[in-house]
Amino acid sequence: MGGIYLPILFLGLLAFLFAGFSISMATLTGPKRYNRAKLDAYECGIEPTPQPIGGGKFPIKYYLTAMLFIVFDIEIVFLYPWAVSFDQMGLFGLVEMVLFIVTVLCVYTFVWRRGGLEWD
Repeated sequence: MGGIYLPILFLGLLAFLFAGFSISMATLTGPKRYNRAKLDAYECGIEPTPQPIGGGKFPIKYYLTAMLFIVFDIEIVFLYPWAVSFDQMGLFGLVEMVLFIVTVLCVYTFVWRRGGLEWD
């Protein structure tokens, strides 16, 4: 039973090693000429607005938008395998997916009523 997970563990180790190698090589071989413009935050060509020393506060809508992306990405991650094996799961799979979609819709309506989808 432990042998069936060996390819997955190998792929995870390979991904970890590749990420570490890429980061270390970028650090070693990248340019070292820093100036004020490179150290500033990129804001699409607009002059950055001055921020307080502590970093300032971001509007809550940025966090709500990020949370929405996470919720709907997780929804898609669960919908793909369900769609692929729909015939094998039968009525049980359909009921479970309806419950999952209802839960996601509850989150969506909560955010909608709180004004998370409205941009000023």
